[in-house]
Amino acid sequence: MAVIRVSGPAAGEALDALAGRRPEPRRAALRALRDPRDERLIDRALALWFPGPASATGEDLAELHLHGGRAVVAAALDALLALPGLRAAEPGEFTRRAFAAGRLDLAEAEGLADLLEAETEAQRRQAILQSEGALSALVEGWRERLVGAMALVEAGIDFSDEDGVPEETRAAARQDVEALAQEIAAALADTRAERLREGFRVALMGRPNAGKSSLLNALARREIAIVTEAPGTTRDVLEARLDLGGYPVVVADTAGLRDAQDLAEREGVRRAEAQGQAADLVLWLEDAAAPQEPPAIEARELWRIAGKADLASGPADDRRRVSAKTGEGLDELAEALGRAASTALGTAEAPGLTRARHRDALRAVAAELDAALGRWSALPEELLAERLRTAAAELGRITGRIGVEEVLGRVFSSFCIGK
Repeated sequence: MAVIRVSGPAAGEALDALAGRRPEPRRAALRALRDPRDERLIDRALALWFPGPASATGEDLAELHLHGGRAVVAAALDALLALPGLRAAEPGEFTRRAFAAGRLDLAEAEGLADLLEAETEAQRRQAILQSEGALSALVEGWRERLVGAMALVEAGIDFSDEDGVPEETRAAARQDVEALAQEIAAALADTRAERLREGFRVALMGRPNAGKSSLLNALARREIAIVTEAPGTTRDVLEARLDLGGYPVVVADTAGLRDAQDLAEREGVRRAEAQGQAADLVLWLEDAAAPQEPPAIEARELWRIAGKADLASGPADDRRRVSAKTGEGLDELAEALGRAASTALGTAEAPGLTRARHRDALRAVAAELDAALGRWSALPEELLAERLRTAAAELGRITGRIGVEEVLGRVFSSFCIGK
């Protein structure tokens, strides 16, 4: 099936032109779709009519649910675009119109974009949470508390001639602002929501010919990396995005670490070391029959993996034994990686900052609050209130209350045409 959506003032006339007459609002009706230019039958489809403002975009909106063959869709689009006042939608334009109509805010729109791109259950849960307004509610609660503190400070201006009133209101406002500053600092320190969008990063590292590429292919269950007997085959970084235990895990295959003479291989080694430093977890792969202490790698966490276990026998040690050839230990390794990702990324059940722009805005809020608290007693009420007003405005940028024109294009361009 395919769905064609038309939104705007000409949506009703377009539906009339192709479907003959509009169905009852928000009720699907079977219609013969005909090209108004020659009355040729395009398809028999379901037609729906949503008069604004009670529609997804806040405008008059029509939908055609028709058979999904390319020729059918092309004929319907051709007939629609031949009508006056209609044009093809830009990426994300329907969601942008919904934002402009107040049907959702900017953070909710970003949650919808994340939902469209979600690859794992944890990402889906987080995207649903944000698209349903959890982050927006948190930010709006902060903003309302800031406005309340600002009102207390300004009350000191209005009642400056009353004994003790300015001091009392200023002290009450400070308690609220201090508590809020602590909550915002905690939110900035928690990077789990943003990392969940990007994935838990794992770097496969080891000496040349240790079996890293074979392990990547085995974990991904498809051929991603070229595998040969010749050492140094892998020069660049190859990545596979995996769903392990419902969490996104990005596994990177890297060049083998050695004193390379070849210029390209040296660059591969440099990139491998950079991957190890950036990764949440390094899997150091070594021959099961010949244990080697890993070199001094700058890594957050490192697991030693005994590869090619099918070729070696001997007493068990503290290394995880795997064989890309026989499958030994692969399921156990995948489960362990899923648990590590779950521990690092959290449960996705609480709202968090999912994008760099959220973090940038909240840093600006924190800076304003710190500046206000640092000179709380010295600043006059007017300047103190202005600090809090600026902080509240920065919070408004997260949900799109103010000053978002410069980010709208970037946010909605990531959507597909149909959204």
